[in-house]
Amino acid sequence: MTNREILAVGLDVGTSKVRCVIGERSDDGRMEIVGIGQSDSRGLRRGIVTGTEAVAESIKRAVNEAERVSGMEVSSATVNLSGEHFQGENKSGVVAVAGAGREISEDDINRAIESASAMQLPPGWEIVNRLPQEFIIDGQNGITEPVGMSGARLESLVHIVISPSAGRQNLVKAVNRAGLDVEKMMLEPLAAAESTLTDDDKEYGCAIVNMGAEITSLMIFGRGAVQHTAVFPFGSMHFTKDIAVGLRVSIPEANKIKHHYGCVASFLMDDQEKQQVIEIMPVGRTEPRGLSKEILCDIMQPRAVELLQHIAHEVAATRAQISGGVILAGGGALARGMIEIAEQVFDAPTRLGFLEPSYFGGLFEKIQSPEWAVACGLALSSMRSQARESGNGAKSPGRKVAEWIENFREKFR
Repeated sequence: MTNREILAVGLDVGTSKVRCVIGERSDDGRMEIVGIGQSDSRGLRRGIVTGTEAVAESIKRAVNEAERVSGMEVSSATVNLSGEHFQGENKSGVVAVAGAGREISEDDINRAIESASAMQLPPGWEIVNRLPQEFIIDGQNGITEPVGMSGARLESLVHIVISPSAGRQNLVKAVNRAGLDVEKMMLEPLAAAESTLTDDDKEYGCAIVNMGAEITSLMIFGRGAVQHTAVFPFGSMHFTKDIAVGLRVSIPEANKIKHHYGCVASFLMDDQEKQQVIEIMPVGRTEPRGLSKEILCDIMQPRAVELLQHIAHEVAATRAQISGGVILAGGGALARGMIEIAEQVFDAPTRLGFLEPSYFGGLFEKIQSPEWAVACGLALSSMRSQARESGNGAKSPGRKVAEWIENFREKFR
């Protein structure tokens, strides 16, 4: 398989938008984005399918647009896993090394991960991801690649993510109904991390927050692996609803006001801007009325602080070291002032989750935005998986470790 034969498709099925990215592997190992498509999403609520046909139609529109841009036809995609019921937990498992001369084999590692995964699940729930953190050989910790090492006792530390199986199954049905096969499924924050974080970010510790319309997911990295996962049942739709109630306008009108004039940090506006008047059309009125930007900010800022405080409390409870700071991805991160407020709330360096330039080429500048982080991460993960299977491409030591761990994720999905 040559580089140009590797075709990767990422499909981000969100509550507000469906985004599709088509990419090819370039000679330097980057992903050349050749097709992009987006459509309004229907039939989902908080990441869960509520209408299969509606979701399938939304997927078709996004995929058709990406196919038109790229001039290619796609038959399968890597799809995001989302939902408010996801739960992450760190587990450990230990096995005796069975190999000749006590040399650790892949089979020993498989058994150690299976041992860590032995947990009682609620009825209808399943393990959706096993993410190896590190291995301990005869009490020596911090080992990431134990194959070939010697020892009598192998312990694995694994981050386990579980969720109700129905949510995944219904999304697969909707994707199939749209005429696509599901190559694999990937947790939303993990996909966002794939496209926006470097190996150093993951090694030194950081928190990625993916804020969608109705769901916000948190993933904390440290020592090169996932240390914590959490999902919150809120997102940028809270701003829209607050504006609709506070100003007596419709939801579509509130959404427009939020996107065009919204700001969540009053200290970013000077006195002149605060007094600027925008026209709004209240429900049931025939004439518009004026509203100052200051009043709009007074509605949005308390909500931004409240939502970010929920996430910051979760981060603080883990006592994780996030030297690399907080990275905000998803469409909800784009509200003006969100970075500045988050920096105050988290008391940590904060930045927007833009696509990492060293990973992408082609059309990536057209979608260089946090709202495309998940779709691009899904496609990038697909491309890297295909490259590993074909044995293509040189890797840095950090990338070799990351891809070695990814191989085990694939086995245990």
